[in-house]
Amino acid sequence: MPADPYQLLGVDRGADQAEIKSAFRRLARELHPDVSADPQAEEKFKAASEANEILSDPERRRTYDTFGHDGLRAGGGGPPAGGFGDIFDAFFGGGRGSGGPAVGADVAVRVEIELIDVLVGVSEEVAFQAVVRCEHCSGNGAEPGTPIHTCETCGGAGQVRRATQTPFGQMVQATTCPSCAGAGKRPESPCRSCRGEGVRSERKTYEVEVPAGIETGQRIRVGGVGHAGEGGAQAGDLYVQVTVAEDERFHREGSDLVTVLAVPATTAMLGASMPVETLTGSQDVELEAGAQHGDTIRLRGEGLPSLRSSRRGDLHVAIEVVTPVRLSDEQRELAERLDGTLESENAPGESEGGIFERVRRAFR
Repeated sequence: MPADPYQLLGVDRGADQAEIKSAFRRLARELHPDVSADPQAEEKFKAASEANEILSDPERRRTYDTFGHDGLRAGGGGPPAGGFGDIFDAFFGGGRGSGGPAVGADVAVRVEIELIDVLVGVSEEVAFQAVVRCEHCSGNGAEPGTPIHTCETCGGAGQVRRATQTPFGQMVQATTCPSCAGAGKRPESPCRSCRGEGVRSERKTYEVEVPAGIETGQRIRVGGVGHAGEGGAQAGDLYVQVTVAEDERFHREGSDLVTVLAVPATTAMLGASMPVETLTGSQDVELEAGAQHGDTIRLRGEGLPSLRSSRRGDLHVAIEVVTPVRLSDEQRELAERLDGTLESENAPGESEGGIFERVRRAFR
């Protein structure tokens, strides 16, 4: 049975992302094959990497907390493909050819807005946990007033190189320095506040401008508002995924809206002026005599804008003809008298089609 990722990293179940990252870094430094004499260091590091992959991903972490490893296997997913060096680089930033500090990770949050907010846009405050630069040490990881020395492991390069003999000659592989995590420097006295990391976890809020016309599932990117980068590198981005709450009055089709107008059968036969609720208030519509169940009335410009255009779509009013029930004797007599006078010419024309065809035709 696979080991518990919390036990592998040595953190409790309530640990935040900063604690998880710090725990994995500590293990990475201990188990990296360039500095560890343990013959099982590589296997142990791979296990720690898999644990970090689970706990660093909020969705996978929730799945594991609820269903364990069986839930993860059912839902798929796993650590990045590739060798030992690929996993190490994926955590410490990868692609840092110069050994420089890694750019901060992105943050993803969700926000729910009302349908009326789609009409003109809305400002929403979102809250999230993020890694920020430590103010006590100004992000350099050293206790104020103490020196910072060049890393002895990498000589300040931020990388260590390992030569491997292959049938085609000697191959040199460069990996991020496990002692300084690519910074090239190490503080003599680590900062008391951040324990030498240069960053700490903090609850942040941000006012996000949600544009008019947005749809459920679309994301807003805010640059430089995510996790702080290492050693003063650029911060990651904030991604806000938007959900538009359901409105029982309307069904949305892109920039168009559909609403249902319940009409008594007698009113449908005779025609009338009836109020219809729109996003911005009530508006009267003219119902022609002989209106059929499923007929639609189009109110132009009463829908929603789109992200590409401020021009609003239409509101389609679908007629629902309501048949009276629990008739009194007098009402039944009147209905029977009417029924006795109806002839084929009173039936709707065949060209009008059924309810679904009429709705499809309205959208075309």
